[in-house]
Amino acid sequence: MTLQEYNKAVDDYADRIYRFILKSHGDEERSKDIVQDCYEKLWRNVAMLDFSKAKSWLFTTAYNTMIDIIRKEKRIIADDSGDFDSHYSDNYTGINEVLHRCLEKLPENKRSVLLLRDYEGYSYSEIAEITGQTEAQVKINIYRGRMAMRKMIGKIEMVV
Repeated sequence: MTLQEYNKAVDDYADRIYRFILKSHGDEERSKDIVQDCYEKLWRNVAMLDFSKAKSWLFTTAYNTMIDIIRKEKRIIADDSGDFDSHYSDNYTGINEVLHRCLEKLPENKRSVLLLRDYEGYSYSEIAEITGQTEAQVKINIYRGRMAMRKMIGKIEMVV
């Protein structure tokens, strides 16, 4: 990869990687750090990588870095995020906010694949490559994530 291709990778993918990590992790500063780490790792491997694989490599690296951070945080703080409400009961403030709150309650593996599929528009095979899961497992996690969100929201008529 040349210097120009590296700069193009920064221009083309930095914002998308940041949005993906931010929606998955929720911490703005940590998300910026993860993006910075990914581009630092890309710079160290610039001679070995082909530009055509940069996007996939960057998203895979960002995902793996985020997972490492989450695992590290789980060792420090006990996680109680396994509880799902049968429906959303707070005051209605907008469907977008409802969806984001439900996404935050999902386990990381389901949240990540949903974000990659529904927000970023990746195919099942691309998501499998990024997350290191099989394509079948990606489909299962997307389905289960959507079902969990449906259960949390309840009937859409109740929200709207």
